Amino acid sequence: MPRLFAIFVTFTASLFAINAAHAEVNVLTSIKPLQLIAAAVQDGVGVPEVLLPPGASPHNYALRPSDVRKVQSVELLYWIGPDMEGFLPRVLKGRSLPSVAVQELPGLKLRRFAEDSHSHAEEADEHDHDHRPGSLDAHLWLSPVNARVIAAKIATDLSAADPANAPRYRSNLKAFDERLDALDLRLKARLIGIAGKPYFVFHEAFDYFEDAYGLKHTGVFSVAAEVQPGAQHVAAMRSRLQDVGKTCVFSEPPLRPRLAETLVAGLPVKLAELDALGGYTPATARGYEQVLEKLGNDLAGCLESL
Repeated sequence: MPRLFAIFVTFTASLFAINAAHAEVNVLTSIKPLQLIAAAVQDGVGVPEVLLPPGASPHNYALRPSDVRKVQSVELLYWIGPDMEGFLPRVLKGRSLPSVAVQELPGLKLRRFAEDSHSHAEEADEHDHDHRPGSLDAHLWLSPVNARVIAAKIATDLSAADPANAPRYRSNLKAFDERLDALDLRLKARLIGIAGKPYFVFHEAFDYFEDAYGLKHTGVFSVAAEVQPGAQHVAAMRSRLQDVGKTCVFSEPPLRPRLAETLVAGLPVKLAELDALGGYTPATARGYEQVLEKLGNDLAGCLESL
């Protein structure tokens, strides 16, 4: 009987060790695009969580107590950095586990907002102070090159935390890289026909994507969504649109700026949306590619329809 008991204990301990080795690593990201990159790496092993709900602004999100507890306890945490999620540094001080600000990863191709990017809004007090000229453009996930760097870091961290599944993480990373190669070719073919066409954006969020595919917006109507600009500023923006003629003006979901309809009334201008965050995209292995492909299709679709 003692021998049978010893065998039972050994067998039970072995099962526990096997289960522990294959335990899912808890991953939390601040925003949806990082969740989608992590989902590509974790595919078949686990599903990463995301902190911000769809439609929430990463610039000024208000954390709930449950969010704070999650941030401080999750095993692996990824965020863009203080240039994007200004609400996180204070909370991270209470975290004993490491976190990764991806804007600090070596190998990223980073951009800064141009010194003249807000020259057309000099008369407006309501322009976007988060995007000061010379400051880091933290919308870095819209570059496929940067997505590869982020995915490689996540794969390395997951492999260290869960060695039993390291081959799967490496395989997922390789598949992600191959799919991005194919996506890059599709987007280049889709967007080559609109290179040089003028368009405007309400929020300067797309420079990384534009740089990757030879595009450039004509102007930025950097007005805070919750603030109605003065008549002088609206007139100046309408004047720019009149000078350009047929064009598209892109806002970001979920809210269209209140001045949008007034701005384009009577002009040969179309209003459309570009979603930089992909807030409602399912957290699947192909989610990141879906965000970029939709961005390219929405951009080209509006400009081709003029």
